[in-house]
Order: sequence, then C-alpha cells, then structure tokens
Amino acid sequence: MLRQVADGVLVHESEFIQSNTTVVQGGDGVLLIDPGITRDELVDVANDLRERGLTVAAGFSTHPDWDHVLWHESFGDAPRYGTARGAAAMQQLLATPDWPERVAGVLPPEHVDDIPMELFGLVTALPDGATEIPWNGPTAKVLEHRAHAEGHAAVLIGPSRVLVAGDMLSDILMPFLDLDADDPLGDYLAALQLIESVADAADVVIPGHGSVGDAVQLRARIALDRAYVEALLEGSEPDDPRVGAEAPLYWLPDVHRWQAQRVAELRAGREPAEDPAS
Repeated sequence: MLRQVADGVLVHESEFIQSNTTVVQGGDGVLLIDPGITRDELVDVANDLRERGLTVAAGFSTHPDWDHVLWHESFGDAPRYGTARGAAAMQQLLATPDWPERVAGVLPPEHVDDIPMELFGLVTALPDGATEIPWNGPTAKVLEHRAHAEGHAAVLIGPSRVLVAGDMLSDILMPFLDLDADDPLGDYLAALQLIESVADAADVVIPGHGSVGDAVQLRARIALDRAYVEALLEGSEPDDPRVGAEAPLYWLPDVHRWQAQRVAELRAGREPAEDPAS
C-alpha cells in the first residue's frame, strides 16, 4: 500500500528488508524510483497507482544491484533511467549468456520464485551531461557518487524536499561498502559529504531499506554512517546498534565482521575472505 511521506511523494515498503519504492507525482504521470520487490508487490503498486488515476511516466534506478533494477509489465513501457555507469554495469551483465543463473545465485531463497525477471535490468543511461532526471515533473536532481556500488546515485526531489538515498542512510543496515573499488572507505566518506552538502534542502529521507526519516534523522544517519566508516578506517570496532548484539537483522553482525576483515586484508594486500552472504 502506498503512503504519502511528503507533498506529491509516496512510498511502498516491501517485506524484503523494508525495501522502499518511491513514487513522485508529476504533470503527466509518476516517477517510479527503485520499484520492488516481489511480483505481487509490484502489481500492488501498479494497482494503487491505477486507483489514484496515475500512470508511470518514467523510472529511475539508483544503482545496479538486483533489487534496484526490477520492473513489471503493469508499469508500461516508460523510460527507465540510471546513471551512465549504472546502466553500463547492467548492460554488461545482461550481455553475459548466463546472467539469469548469476542473478539467481544472489536472490533471497525465500523470494526467488516471486521476483520478476522478464524486464530485469533494462536501464537506460541518463543523457550526457544530465544532472536531473528528464521527465515532466518536479525537479529530480541526481547526486552520483561511488559509495556502495559503481554508478550509485541519490535523488533530491527539490519542491518536495525529499532525498531518495538509495542504499545509504538506513536505520536498519550499516554501510555496505563496494569492496571492488580502489578506495571503498574514501568513496563512502566522499558520498556522505556530497549528501551532507544538500541536507539543508531535505525534510524527508527515504533509504533503499529501512524507515523513512525526517530532517533530524537525516543528519543523525549521516553521522552514524560516517562514524561506522571512520571506525573501519581506524581499525576499531564501531559503536553502531545496527551491528551489535541487538542488530535489526541477525545476519548483520556476520556481514560487518567480514567487511571489517576484508578492509584489513585490502590494506595488507592479502587474499580476500569469502563473503558470508554469498
């Protein structure tokens, strides 16, 4: 069920790790950001839009992770945008003959049969030089960075003062680093600085996973994410409730320990440890 979180902005929360679909109302339809997760949930979003007399005018993927490049035929054939790097990553994956098997290997087992693959990953790069999503609606400024995944972007919906954060600024997940990057910690800190530079223009933050927050929570989440990354940078244990004994998800402490170990190995130039989530 869609719920309004700001003027002209609605959110649907999935059962899968509180994944958020963001809907922004425009002049001739809506902008759909990161729709997910299961087939039934996507149909529910489409039905909610139809009952409100709304159609999909455009889509946007904040980054090329499987749960952020989903779509359903009920949304129609509106253009689906992503950053140039994000779109290139998906095109490279889809050009691989065994991509369905590769994607299936990372899907949650409990949902693997419920996630639609028919229109998976069909993302088009934003026009060259574009800093906003091209659509007939409120200004949607794209803030591209390198944290979490190559081609990742947050989106600032200017008139509604909403920041759609992608896979950052979650109240239930600690920062997940892109450990394939040359400088995953530096990339994450730079992305947080970029987001902080526009924080005064946002009253609402919508994370990819977790609870929608207000302006105070936006600042607090930036600080908490920064403290986590800085702790890994220093080689110390972060004081972070998302990875402690009372972690929101039982598997987060294991992922945190693996991530911290991997950072230490990268510094020492050793072979990587196996990802516990793989």
